[in-house]
This record gives sequence, C-alpha cells and structure tokens, in this order.
Amino acid sequence: MTQFQLNLAPERKVWSVTELTERIRDLLASEFTDIWVEGEISNCHAAQSGHLYFTLKDPRAQARCVCFRNQVRLLKFRPEDGLHVTVRGSVGVYEPRGEYQIYVEYLEPVGLGALQLAFEQLKKRLEAEGLFEPARKKPLPVLPRRIGLLTSPRGAAVRDVVRILRRRFPNVHLILYPVRVQGEGAAAEIVEAIRYFNRKQLVDVMILARGGGSLEDLWAFNEETLARGISASTIPIISGVGHETDFTIADFVADVRASTPSAAAEIVVQTRREFDQHILRLQQEMSKRMQYLLLEARHRLQELAAHRGFQRLEEMLRQYRQQLDELTGRLAVALRTRLELVRRRFSIAQTRIAVFDFRARIAGLRLRLEQRSGDLRVRLERFLAAKRQRLERLMLQLDERSPLRLLERGYAICYDAAGNVVRATEQVAIGDEVAVQLARGRLAAEVKKKEAGK
Repeated sequence: MTQFQLNLAPERKVWSVTELTERIRDLLASEFTDIWVEGEISNCHAAQSGHLYFTLKDPRAQARCVCFRNQVRLLKFRPEDGLHVTVRGSVGVYEPRGEYQIYVEYLEPVGLGALQLAFEQLKKRLEAEGLFEPARKKPLPVLPRRIGLLTSPRGAAVRDVVRILRRRFPNVHLILYPVRVQGEGAAAEIVEAIRYFNRKQLVDVMILARGGGSLEDLWAFNEETLARGISASTIPIISGVGHETDFTIADFVADVRASTPSAAAEIVVQTRREFDQHILRLQQEMSKRMQYLLLEARHRLQELAAHRGFQRLEEMLRQYRQQLDELTGRLAVALRTRLELVRRRFSIAQTRIAVFDFRARIAGLRLRLEQRSGDLRVRLERFLAAKRQRLERLMLQLDERSPLRLLERGYAICYDAAGNVVRATEQVAIGDEVAVQLARGRLAAEVKKKEAGK
C-alpha cells in the first residue's frame, strides 16, 4: 500500500532588502503624491549644494524632510529651528538609509504670512549687525544744491515730490533716476541707481520714493540687497515709501525715514526753511548786539567827555604841537651833521684814490714776481743737478758690484733642480741635474763626479 505525504506549509517568499525598500517606495509614492503636513522644524541645515534638510516633528513623531535648491530659492523667508510650518510635497524613501522622507515643494509658516515672517527675520538680523544704529546715520545737507530722486517715472510719487519742491524750493536741481519700484528685479535696479549716484557724486541727498500698497507690492524695499546698498551709500538717503503706517526695511536703514514721498520732499524743504530761520535769528541777534555795543560806546564817550582831561584837551594839543616842532628841528640838525660827516669821509677817500698810482703798484709787484721766479729757477736747476750727480754715482756703484761683472771674467753660477745656488758639493749628488749660469746664456748639466773642496 503506497503512502502519500501531504505538505500543508505555505511556500516562503524571501525578499531582499533592496526589493523590500523599492516596494515600500512604490507604495508611498503612489499613495502620498501631494500631501500637506504640519509640524515644527528642527535640525535645520543647508548643504553646500543649496539643498535644505530638516526634521518636521510634533509631540509624538517626526519625519525627515528635504527641500531642493530650486524650491529653496522661491521661499520668501528663511526656515529655522522652532518654526511651526505647513509643508506641501510627496513622500518617498531614501534607499541608502531605508528612511522615508518628505520631498518639500512648498513651505509656509503657520499663523503668520511668509512675507511678514521674512520681514521680521531680516529686520532682526540687520538690527543685530548694527545697520539701524543712529550713530551710523548721515546728517542731511543744510543747503542741498542737487537732489536725486529714485522712483518710477509713471507713479504718483514723482509728481508729488516735484510739485512740492517746485513750490517751496524752486532753485534746487532735481535729478530723476527711473527705476522699477515693484516686482522681480526692482531692488536690483534701485541698488544700481544708488551706486550710480555715489560713483558720479552728482547729488547731495537722495530721495527713495514710492506710493502705498500691500506687503507684496512693497516687498522690493524689504530685500536684503537694497538694505545693504542703502547702508553702503556715502550720500544721505531719505526713505519715503508707502503710507504713514507702512514700514519697510529700507525705512530702518535709511538715514531719515519719511512717512510718505510728499513728506520726504518736505523734509528737504524744511531743512532749507530752518536754515533761513537760523540766518534770520542770527541777523536779529547781531542787530541787538550792535545796538547794545553802540549804546555802551555812547555812554563811555559821554563819561570821557565829562572828564576833566577833555577840558584841557586844547592845551595838551598845543603842548604836543610845540614838542613836535622841537623834535623836528633837532632831527633836522642831526641829519645835517650826519650828512656833513659822511661827505668829509667821502672826500678823504676820493683824495686817497686819486693819489694812489695803480700802475706803479702793479709794476712793482710784477718786478718782485720776476725776481722770485728767477730765484726759484736757479734753485730748481741746482737741486736737479745735485740729484743727477748722486744718481750717476749710485748707478756706477751698482754696476761695479753687479754679479754679472764676475761672470764676464769667466766665473759661473751653479743652481740645483730647485733653483738654489750650489756652494758646496754636499748640496748635490751624482746624477743630479744642475743649471750653470754664464755671462751670456745658461747650461743644463748632469753631475758625473764630485771632488770635495779644502
């Protein structure tokens, strides 16, 4: 009887880690393609590539998030730890670590608009750098001759500024630099205008003007590039942006903040008016001071006129006049005496010059010079003759004592190989080469035999 064995155990499906991760990835990607998730940002950091990585958490769980560079560039605010946000994106799996994460495409703060949050963040950061400090504000010129206006040529702000300046400050030179005051690239145009005026030094003060609008409309004046451009300007800048209740980053960085463009123009005019009032006050004070000084001088003159000395003034003048006549007479006598003395000295000198014979003097000097020249010639000839005789005697003695004289009489001088004079046979050996100096010429010889001398 045949027995059959029945296997009821199910067949096992063994997954690799990669297969399992890919399956989970596919499930998450198909199920969570466009979701909104709310939570608190933590561990937020940006990579060198520009991508942003952070963790989104609530009290019970957390999820990793990544926002790529293209989406980060579109954000109006800067994500940071502790910020409560809502993110929109899709869920996927980062396979090398087996972790699921949210790929963020849009990010907005909870309870506060993104633009308002970006405004508060930039304001806080620039304030910490000291860009709002009153100490760095530049004073406005008292009498600006040229005013630069940075605004849109088609807006209402330019008409308001021009109208006020024409009415209150007709002799000012207004230079308009047309820029966009709203939209993408508006901040860059305004910064270029500020740099242009600083580079050319065309104006004494600048007015940055724009009419009112929403936070989005005024956002160009809240960008960091414009704030740093205003801070770097060496020319004072008045910010007249929006209405009285509107505040922008440009208002905090500018040297003077005006509530409206019209108020900005009035500030410049007010400076001129204050200067005129100051001049008027100085004129009034000077007039009062002069009246006071004249009054004091009048009182002093009256006191002096009442003094007893003025009663004798005529007598004193007569005495001074007489003394002046006496001094004038004494001065004339002294001058005549001095002139006579100088005249006598001149006459004496003229007489001496007349009797002095320059030709005889020169002839005598010439004779003395010829005599001394003759004496010097005789002495020099005697000296040279004595030296010549002594030189001849020395030459004769040298010739008589010269070794060449001995060589002429048949003597010779023997030198060894080292060039030393040989005076005894012991200085050389048989076979040594020696040199023999004759009166005329030299011989090379070899020692064949030696005989000792007595």
